Amino acid sequence: MGGWNSSSLPGVPGCRWRRWTPAARDPALAQASAEALERIGLLAQANRSCAIMAHGEKRQLELAMGFASSPSLLLLDEPLAGLGPGDSEAMIALLRRLKGQYAILLVEHDVEAVFALADRVSVLVSGQIIASGPPDQVRNDPIVRSAYLGEEA
Repeated sequence: MGGWNSSSLPGVPGCRWRRWTPAARDPALAQASAEALERIGLLAQANRSCAIMAHGEKRQLELAMGFASSPSLLLLDEPLAGLGPGDSEAMIALLRRLKGQYAILLVEHDVEAVFALADRVSVLVSGQIIASGPPDQVRNDPIVRSAYLGEEA
């Protein structure tokens, strides 16, 4: 990728055209990339092709890519999907660290991860909220237990 020089917009009087340049040559982009990789613990992998990264590292890289737009909110749809136990623990630890820096809306089927990370949990069945509240309250809700564990309410 590259970018426009803000003073060089084609078709705008007084502005001159600048060709696209590789992102790696842009010091501001390189710095932002390094900061995002450091935040998720992959700075040491910065020069490695993502094609040879492990699945868990690729999931971490997806988060780093999301940081490029300086979000205030992270919308995460099943960030633990397909991860093994070790990678899941690493992702949970990473999300726990990010929790203090960002508002996070997490959609996840790994119930233990949800309870480890969430301040508030909403449980849906067939698109309808059946319970919402603090993790301990939701975990002990008889309707939730019935819906997900097959226990009688």
